[in-house]
Amino acid sequence: MKRIGDVLTSVRIPTGPPKSNGAAKREQPAWRCPVCKDAGWVRMDVPVGHPNFGRLFPCECKVAEQAERGREQVRRLSNLDGFNQHTFAHFEPTPGTEDAYNAAREFARHPDGWLYLHGAVGVGKTHLAVASALEIRERNGSVLFAVVPDLLDHLRTTFDPSQGVAYDDRFNAIRGAFLLVLDDLGTENTTPWAREKLYQIINHRYVERLPTIITSNQDHRHVDERILSRLLDTHLTRDVLIEAEDYRRRGRNDYTRGRRPR
Repeated sequence: MKRIGDVLTSVRIPTGPPKSNGAAKREQPAWRCPVCKDAGWVRMDVPVGHPNFGRLFPCECKVAEQAERGREQVRRLSNLDGFNQHTFAHFEPTPGTEDAYNAAREFARHPDGWLYLHGAVGVGKTHLAVASALEIRERNGSVLFAVVPDLLDHLRTTFDPSQGVAYDDRFNAIRGAFLLVLDDLGTENTTPWAREKLYQIINHRYVERLPTIITSNQDHRHVDERILSRLLDTHLTRDVLIEAEDYRRRGRNDYTRGRRPR
């Protein structure tokens, strides 16, 4: 029988890391998101019996991805680039437009609440709305400008599978844009579907108090009562009626009188 001392002296104790046996080491995957390991969903660490026990919640990476996808949709849908000349520098206030001009400039500096510009055709409503939107876009890229009938068409196109855009994604991108400019309210096709979709968009922005500019040349009788009720909420909306001459006619008259149109 060997003595315990002889056994201990015969045992070799490694002094460094174990040598590789030649087998390839399995590399740990490089997760883009270490929180959810790219699953996109996480569970809360709560005890059994808690209302959120076992429930899945979107990871912060998924939330950020959805937000970026929404901003990209807004950039594609908005046609602000076609109005680059509609700036404050290119707008000359005339009698009847001063209040609207000042309100639009103030909104551009502090986009809080809603701005409602209404009046006859050609008094500068769209120009002032776009001028505000262009300045705000310089500070926050999520700005969507759309003529109301076109906006509803953008939603309808999602029903075509070949478009490759889900209705919910587009709807949420539209109603959740930092600034939404709805041009020519009241000119849309008044089908039940159109009225309901437009109301849902406006009501969401009303509840969330999201910055919104709305223009219209329609009598209030042609606007959905539910929308009009929110639009005329004095706690949220700056309501500006523009009573001025059509700038297109003014320009023609100025030429007739030998003056350069303003």
